[in-house]
Amino acid sequence: MTLSIASWNINSVRFRIGIVEQFLAEEAPDVLCLQETKVIDGDFPTAAFKAMGYTHIVVHGQRMHHGVAIVSRVPLVEDNRLDWQANGEARHVGVRLENGLRLENVYVPAGGDIPDRELNPKFGQKLDFLQRMTEWSSGLDYPTLLVGDFNVAPLPEDVWSHKALLDVVSHTPVEVEALARLQAAHDWVDLGRHFHPAPARLHTWWSYRAKEWAASDRGRRLDHMWASPALAANAVAHRVCEPCRSWLKPSDHVPLITEFDL
Repeated sequence: MTLSIASWNINSVRFRIGIVEQFLAEEAPDVLCLQETKVIDGDFPTAAFKAMGYTHIVVHGQRMHHGVAIVSRVPLVEDNRLDWQANGEARHVGVRLENGLRLENVYVPAGGDIPDRELNPKFGQKLDFLQRMTEWSSGLDYPTLLVGDFNVAPLPEDVWSHKALLDVVSHTPVEVEALARLQAAHDWVDLGRHFHPAPARLHTWWSYRAKEWAASDRGRRLDHMWASPALAANAVAHRVCEPCRSWLKPSDHVPLITEFDL
């Protein structure tokens, strides 16, 4: 069968439920992973998703901050929530599908503004988060798709200006090296660059500060979908839904979709 999986940092699912519904109506992925939902579990807009056929819902929420969720048209047979932040923040939720595929949805901390763990504890927390993910990855022995907002743009071609952003959190060498260690720990296949090799332009985030975001196009590729090698061999398409950035009350991120022939 063909299975389509989407990932989107929605930046408040209740505030932006209208464009989530629009996206599901137009693209109809089988599974949608959301980050930065900003809602406790009891207030998640479950009814809206069920009305559109997404009846399998797993959430890990937190009031006003963070939060992740997975909604699906296909059954989810188990779930877990890992604390890679080591402080109880709601930044991960994982599920297993009936076909055995593990799907892990993560929201990596942004890391503050100063790329120095001594001057900025948030930056250190981000690096430690990635290290815990790396240790977890090294022990994986089943087909896994890792998706979400990684808050790191690893390649020079993943940002609008490599030179201008070398000292900006999300593209600093120390973050890029940490993400590379994570990728190597499981031989993860970066599906974005697998289907759209560098130097192709591939952005998923544009700041709200730019009113004419499309004209200035100062984007970064912060959102990713990585697959275990065997699973990556079944991926048949990957795309970034860039038009969503122009929708009413948009997120600063746009959705990604990968299709698999399983």
